[in-house]
Amino acid sequence: MSSINPIAKLCAAAILGVVLLLSLDPVSAVVALIFECALLPFAGVPAKKLIKILSPLLIAAPFAGLSGLLYGRDEGNTFVVIGPWNITQGEVALAVTITLRILAVALPAIVLFATTDPTDLADALAQLWKLPARFVLGALAAIRMLGLMRQDWNMLRLARRARGVADGVGSIRASARLLSLALALLTLAIRRGSLLATAMEARAFDSPIARTWARQSEWRVQDGWFIAGAFFVAGISVTVAVMTGAWNFVIS
Repeated sequence: MSSINPIAKLCAAAILGVVLLLSLDPVSAVVALIFECALLPFAGVPAKKLIKILSPLLIAAPFAGLSGLLYGRDEGNTFVVIGPWNITQGEVALAVTITLRILAVALPAIVLFATTDPTDLADALAQLWKLPARFVLGALAAIRMLGLMRQDWNMLRLARRARGVADGVGSIRASARLLSLALALLTLAIRRGSLLATAMEARAFDSPIARTWARQSEWRVQDGWFIAGAFFVAGISVTVAVMTGAWNFVIS
């Protein structure tokens, strides 16, 4: 997967996402998920890393479906009544559909970008899509800073614990600690961003002269086939949904 051009990965994720978001039905999402899960072993991502990067998605998707379960439109038979919530057949179907759709849209995007080096993506955006070098390099620098922000968060947390500031239990104290850490991290990020911007300007990263690139980003035949595969998966998903009568166009 690392040999595929980052632009091809970006286009493939966009194709699947746009097509799956055109309809609110579980069938197309299930078909897409079957293809995606079948292709996961070929992504070249170790199993431990794959579980690590997908665990937030697997946790967040059911919570997104929970909103449809609690606040969806009442349709069909009533399964259970919990306080002010009347859980009906239509709400359960909506919750399942939302969960499956989020998984089907986010799964390929997360896996594809996990196998993409940010520098390769910046090279492809600047050379193939001809985006302004200033914008591309700024975005690349921001992406590189995300790892430092994670380290800063851990350092701030450990420093507060060493000074006894993190003592105390309870939800109110935990919320106060979280807010304090977030403000400290924001201050540190702004300071580091200002220093980085000054350093990049001093090294002529904002020069109007056309830049040269150390590595060439090329579009190869396999990149075209990769996008064709995304169209194939999206087309099969839509076809099965239409043939089963489950297709529910969101705009109509």
